[in-house]
Amino acid sequence: MIQRIKELQKLVEEFSPVNIAEIEEFRLKFLSKKGLITELFNDFRTLNPEEKKIVGVEINKLKQFTTDKLNELKSSLVVSDNSEVELDLSRPGDSFKLGTRHPISIVRNEIISIFTRLGFVVGDGAEIENDDHNFSKLNFPDDHPARDMQDTFFISSDMNVLLRTHTSSVQAHEMSELKPPIRSLAPGRVYRNEAISARAHCLFHQIEGLYVDKNVSFADLKQTLDYFAKEMFGEKTKIRLRPSYFPFTEPSAEVDVSCTLCGGKGCNVCKETGWLEILGCGMVDPNVFETAGIDPNVYSGFAFGMGIERITMLKYGIKDLRLFFENDLRFLEQFNTAY
Repeated sequence: MIQRIKELQKLVEEFSPVNIAEIEEFRLKFLSKKGLITELFNDFRTLNPEEKKIVGVEINKLKQFTTDKLNELKSSLVVSDNSEVELDLSRPGDSFKLGTRHPISIVRNEIISIFTRLGFVVGDGAEIENDDHNFSKLNFPDDHPARDMQDTFFISSDMNVLLRTHTSSVQAHEMSELKPPIRSLAPGRVYRNEAISARAHCLFHQIEGLYVDKNVSFADLKQTLDYFAKEMFGEKTKIRLRPSYFPFTEPSAEVDVSCTLCGGKGCNVCKETGWLEILGCGMVDPNVFETAGIDPNVYSGFAFGMGIERITMLKYGIKDLRLFFENDLRFLEQFNTAY
């Protein structure tokens, strides 16, 4: 009987009427009291209980499909004076379900929009990088303990070719290839050999900024980041800088913003501190300038870097990093935005 149902389904799918009379004949043939589908229901009564569970569902699907096909034909076709069926071109078309942007893309574009208003230009670089630009040109000597801060995916046996661990490698290229002033932004994927959990992943996204010119100061860096935080999280957002260490900047700092959930009063998300860490920054180390062929006595600059997942989690109150990579439509459809 299943085969018979499939054959009737195919006949319904291929039906294309020439006039209204054919539509009525089609209805009588399939849906009348003596029609083909009614015959299927009569034969259905003779089946055993196990077969009925399967066949009953398929017959109902066929009946519904046939009914829908008839209704569609009646609503979309009109009859001309000579009784021929024509397509009604004035009938509205079927709507298409549009997808939404991924939350990482939304926040990435928003970050880029903020910094481009300050004159930063977006740059791009290869995800497969060499040791020189990923480490050495950024003040990571071969025996420097800072190399142990990042668990690297090496591609070549000599450990010279690798998947970049940060987008600072783009800045290493730009400082070697461009002349100051430089004001660049480097978004992209980065890779680190870490265990996947709610707070960490082996693949994530960073966006790093670099500004090199004469007389660039730490005050310029703080003012830039203060502007970013207010644009990203709201006008009432405050920032604070804590001393830290990065091989390619000196002095270096971690940047916190006042908690967007409690307004800085303290909650379980910010661990009652009222602050949330969002990025690292600092003044470009003179050794990095010298390696790139830029005179540190003439030029100065600052750099900053942030994880896009981290910013997205703070902005939308997301607590599990793995949600960004699972492609669960129930999660993704919440971000219906034009960004």
